[in-house]
Amino acid sequence: MLTDTSKYRKSRQRERILEILRGTKSHPTADTIYLEMKDEFPDLSLGNVYRNLNILVETNMVKRLDFGSTFNRYDGNCETHSHFICEKCGSVSDLEINENFNPEDFIKNSKGKKFKNFTLEFFGICENCR
Repeated sequence: MLTDTSKYRKSRQRERILEILRGTKSHPTADTIYLEMKDEFPDLSLGNVYRNLNILVETNMVKRLDFGSTFNRYDGNCETHSHFICEKCGSVSDLEINENFNPEDFIKNSKGKKFKNFTLEFFGICENCR
């Protein structure tokens, strides 16, 4: 699944970003990651964070989540899974789907179409905002 990462030199900042993303289920924004890292890396800029995130996305180590808002969120879990997005506070959380629902079966039974990938997102109001 990973593309060739040899064209990028090793980066402590990129490794730290990956560690942050794999250690949380909050699906942070680049700004959130920047704020978490700026004390550890005093010379860090938001541009550095975006460049490293783009490399991690390009090499399929993280996913960029675009839910139509003005900013993207990032996910360290590249396995196929669903999300719940709160329309009030903007929080994003992983969603456990009923084991009887099988999107792969839906894809297999859709004749004449060639699927490359899929996402399943749910929008509503989270428990904290209700």
